[in-house]
Amino acid sequence: MPDSPSPGTPPGTSPGTPPGASPGTSPGGDGRYGESVFPPERPGEGERIDLGALAYDGITLARLTALGAGPGWRCLDVGAGTGTVARALLEGAGVDSVLAVDRDVRFLAARPVPGLTALEADVTAPDFDPGRFTLVHARFVLMHLPERRALVDRLAGLLAPGGVLVLSDAIDVSSAAPEAAPEAASTPCARVMRAMWQGLKDTIGTDVGWVPSYPRLLRGAGLTSVAAEVHVPPLLPGSAISRFWADTWQRSRPAITGTGLVDDTTVDEAIRCLESPDCAELSPGMITAWGRRPGGDTT
Repeated sequence: MPDSPSPGTPPGTSPGTPPGASPGTSPGGDGRYGESVFPPERPGEGERIDLGALAYDGITLARLTALGAGPGWRCLDVGAGTGTVARALLEGAGVDSVLAVDRDVRFLAARPVPGLTALEADVTAPDFDPGRFTLVHARFVLMHLPERRALVDRLAGLLAPGGVLVLSDAIDVSSAAPEAAPEAASTPCARVMRAMWQGLKDTIGTDVGWVPSYPRLLRGAGLTSVAAEVHVPPLLPGSAISRFWADTWQRSRPAITGTGLVDDTTVDEAIRCLESPDCAELSPGMITAWGRRPGGDTT
């Protein structure tokens, strides 16, 4: 996913249900994002991540600035990917500093800007504690991790009094309740999207089914003023999101076809659909949820 834990995000999953995993969540495969799928050394991987960022960065920055991000704020961007959100906070919102964390910071290091510090680290490590921040942000990160419930609490613990935790992840409206709309669910795009989610779950443990519980998890972490919103970008020929999904399906093709749910011909048909002016499909959307740590004078 865009700005998902890029080449260096924390691990996907490991066999068994680890401490902190969400109840009812299958641990899935034992691979890692950036190893089993989407390796950073593959040519064009940074560009794929940037395509997703083009589709979502405007929405993300609008929400962060609406929550007050601006001068005086010290920010933490988790799973920073190519750093588009970090740079937008600095250049668009005018925050004081951004600590951008990823397990591999090659893309961040390639695009330095004043105020941006890249930290190569694993947020799931027991000793991860980089300080306290006015804003802690993670987009398309926790959906790939088995420790997701524990990480919500951990990230909330990194907030300074009055600070805001903002979490965004995917929600697949394109394949929801297929029995209610069998014609829509049987298109090549819908079938490939379902196979992709299953393939990613099988290989690295990705799970978007738990994402709608974000607001409750934020409340459970002791945060207040909790709210959430959903954005679904339109699939238009040549658009950033359409190009992102076409490239994502190409790069994850072995995981997709490995499910046995679709074959290469169906993947090719789905990609052609995304490139067609006759495309009438829904993209997965992005849920963004936020909550504030009590105290402080941040408004």
